[in-house]
Amino acid sequence: MKIIIIVGTRPEIIKMAPVIRELGRQSREYFILHTGQHYSYNLDRVFFEQLKLPPSKYNLEVGSGSPAEQTAKILIGVENVLQQENPDVVLVEGDTNSVLASALAAVKLYIKVGHVEAGLRSYDRNMPEEINRILTDHCSDFLFAPTEKAKTILRGEGIPEEKIFITGNTIVDSPASLVTA
Repeated sequence: MKIIIIVGTRPEIIKMAPVIRELGRQSREYFILHTGQHYSYNLDRVFFEQLKLPPSKYNLEVGSGSPAEQTAKILIGVENVLQQENPDVVLVEGDTNSVLASALAAVKLYIKVGHVEAGLRSYDRNMPEEINRILTDHCSDFLFAPTEKAKTILRGEGIPEEKIFITGNTIVDSPASLVTA
């Protein structure tokens, strides 16, 4: 099974580090695609270095822009990579433009999507992140909810039970060695 982990921002890099380490520990076939939503050394590369993560195979270098412009660039770039690589699963984490655009690109190509941190809600639709969370959850095939409450929220939104997996929080519930090794 070929897995693409897509990150684009500092929080995604940090929170996906334990997942990346576990995939490596299990000798799974995976690689990292970086959208470049965050691109300065202090918001990006420093975390790959400090967390000793493998470099991304692709970096779309989308940079800044309006939410629509940034999302569109990511959607197009991710689609191109997915068509070249033909993965079985795309893993995304959180609620950024990178997450939503990557999930949409995968779904439209009939590639399975796993959403880490599924089911989190602020109930404030004025937050762009809230829209990203909801839409990503509703187009994902595997929803990795951090808590029972998140699972309840997803079930309340009509997401089938068999798609939801309570996994805990990748930072809080991971052994320190997986986060900092």
